Amino acid sequence: MTKTKSSHLALRALCEGAIMVALAQILGYIKLYELPQGGSVNLAMLPIFLYCARWGFGPGMLVSVVFSVLQLMFDGAYAYSWQSMIGDYLLAFSVLGVAGLFHKFRFGFFIGAVVGVALRFVSHYVTGATVWAEWMPEEFFGMTMTTPWFYSFLYNGFYMFVDLLLVILVGMLAWKKLGKYMRGNDIR
Repeated sequence: MTKTKSSHLALRALCEGAIMVALAQILGYIKLYELPQGGSVNLAMLPIFLYCARWGFGPGMLVSVVFSVLQLMFDGAYAYSWQSMIGDYLLAFSVLGVAGLFHKFRFGFFIGAVVGVALRFVSHYVTGATVWAEWMPEEFFGMTMTTPWFYSFLYNGFYMFVDLLLVILVGMLAWKKLGKYMRGNDIR
């Protein structure tokens, strides 16, 4: 690869990354449902996973870290302590970049989305069961809560599962028209 082509691709990756982070931030404000102590159903992860599927792990991690900082700065109203800032924002949104490990797979977008959401869930789950345990209600979803680990599983699992379904559904709808773009075939 020539130096000019390499510079062009690096510039393109940077510009696409900025656009995808901005789009993710905007989509994060369009909440289809918001839980009382943070967490919402939205499509904010979609542009991040799309970017990861196109550009891979390194650039995907960079974009995810930038997105995590923006989430903390502009949506961090539910950050109770420094542990919550790290677990619910910086770590939870940074791990989305792991989706870039699957960018060479034919269905890497979907595999990466599942892995990224699973890792984000684990971050929210542990933070919810440890940091947020004192705010566990007596009853949630019609069930008596006896342990913060079960409560955190239900609370965070609810919106994370719906987010994953939305990302996969939109990805499937776009696959026929944008599959080449989603796989990054236009940049290889």
